[in-house]
Amino acid sequence: MNDTFARLALTPRFQLLPERFFAKVAPTPLAEPVLAIWNAPLAAQLGLDPDTNAHVGLTDYLTGNLLIPGSEPLASVYCGHQFGVYVQQLGDGRAILIAEVKDRNGIVQEIQLKGAGPTPWSRRADGRAVLRSSIREYLCSEAMYGLGIPTTRALAMTASPEAIWRETRETAAVVARVAPTFVRFGHFEFYCHHGDHEGLRTLVDWTIEHFYPECADAASPALALLEVVIARTATLLAHWQAVGFCHGVMNTDNMSILGLTLDYGPFGFMDGFDAGHICNHSDESGRYAYNQQPQIALWNLQTLAQALLPLLDREAAIAALHTFQDLFETAFAAQFQSKLGLPDWRDEDWGLLTTLFNLLQAGRTDWTNFWRDLASLGLQDAHPCPALRDRFVDREAFDQWLTDYRERVAATGDAVAVIQERARAANPKYILRNHLAEIAIRKAQQGDFSEMQRLHDCLSQPFAEQPEYADYAAAPPDWAASLSVSCSS
Repeated sequence: MNDTFARLALTPRFQLLPERFFAKVAPTPLAEPVLAIWNAPLAAQLGLDPDTNAHVGLTDYLTGNLLIPGSEPLASVYCGHQFGVYVQQLGDGRAILIAEVKDRNGIVQEIQLKGAGPTPWSRRADGRAVLRSSIREYLCSEAMYGLGIPTTRALAMTASPEAIWRETRETAAVVARVAPTFVRFGHFEFYCHHGDHEGLRTLVDWTIEHFYPECADAASPALALLEVVIARTATLLAHWQAVGFCHGVMNTDNMSILGLTLDYGPFGFMDGFDAGHICNHSDESGRYAYNQQPQIALWNLQTLAQALLPLLDREAAIAALHTFQDLFETAFAAQFQSKLGLPDWRDEDWGLLTTLFNLLQAGRTDWTNFWRDLASLGLQDAHPCPALRDRFVDREAFDQWLTDYRERVAATGDAVAVIQERARAANPKYILRNHLAEIAIRKAQQGDFSEMQRLHDCLSQPFAEQPEYADYAAAPPDWAASLSVSCSS
C-alpha cells in the first residue's frame, strides 16, 4: 500500500516564527478510535489518495495516536475579547497543528486536529472535543463550503468510546480540519496587549508574506493588511446574512485573519425568519443575534485595528474602519440581487427588500424555503401564488409585494426563466438545520455514522434539486423547536 498520509509535507510555516509564538506539543492518544467519516473529495484536493485503504494507520494519524514521521506538532498562543470582555491569554487549547500540504491549486493548507488533547493553553481543561460538537463542526464547515462561503474545511472525524465529562458523560471525537491558516484577530491582540511590539511586527510581516503579498509594497503594509481584512470580513458577513447563518460566538479569537468562517460552536441556520434570532443559549444578552452580526464584525475589526496601532497611523486606521459599512452594504446588496434573480441593484430595491423582511418577520416565515420557492414559483404567472402567500400572516400585503417584485422583474427585460435560473443558483434548497444535525448526532451516539455521511453528500450540492434528499428540505418538525445549543456545544 502507498502510505500517502505519512508522506505529507512537514515543517508548518508557523514554525518560522519565534519560539514564543507556539509550543511544540504531542497529541494525547485516544482509546479504540474509529474513522467515522472521511472527506474523499477534499483528500484528493490535498493530493492525498481518496481511498482510505491506501493509507496505513490512517485512523491513528487522524486521531493523534500516530505522528507523521518527522512531525513536530504545535499549538499557538493568542488572546481575545470574549462577549466583549478582554481575556489576556487563550490559545489553542484543544487544537494541534500536525502538518502542512500544498493542495492541487498550489495553496499551502494546514491540517489541525481539534480535540487531540491538552496543550499549554488548555486552561486546566482536557483538550478534548465531544462527539456532538465534532459532528456539528464537520458538517457545518463542509455545508458552508458547499454554499460558496469562505470557511475552514473538514478532512475527517474520528470517534472513540473514551469518556469525557461536560455537563454529563459524553464520548470523545477528533476533527481533522483544514485551512491555509488558523491565525485569528486574537493572535495580533496578544502581542500588542502584552507589549511585544516586535512580536506584533513579526506576525504582521509573516501574515503578509504568506497570505497577502500584495500588501508588502504599500506605504504602510500594516494598514494595507487591515484594509484587506476589513473588506474580506464585510463580504463574509454579507454571505452569512444571506443564508440566515448565525455564528453564535463572534469573539475576536474566533475571527479569521483570512475572512474565513472559523470555529463552529453554537451556530445555527435560521428556520423561521427572526431578525433578532439568538442561536446560542449562552448568549443571554443577544450580543451575537442575527441582526447584530455585522455590527459585531465591525466591533471586532476595531479591536484588530487597535492591536495594529503600534505599526500604523491612528487616523488612517479610523478611516479604514469607516469603509466597512459601505463595503458590507455593497456585498449585502450583491447577495440579495442574486437571491431576487435581478441583473442589477437599484436604490429602490432597498425598499422592496425591507418590505419583504417585515413580512417575513411578522409570520416567522421559513427563510430557506421561502427564497427557494420564490425562485421556482413566484414568477410563474401574474396571479397570486398560494404556495407562497400561505406562508405569510398578511397575505394581501404579500400579494402586493409580489406584484411589485414582478413589475421590477419585468422592467429588467430579462426572460422569467433567466431570472429564475439566477435566483435558484443563489438560494439553496438544503442547509444544515439544527434538527438534521441532531438526528445525525443521535445515530452516531449509537455507533451509526451513515446519517452523517448522507447529510454531507447532500450539503455538498445545496443548490441542486437532489430528489433523493427531498426530506432534508422539509420544514423542521415540531420537536425541533425544543433544541438549543450553547457554548458547550
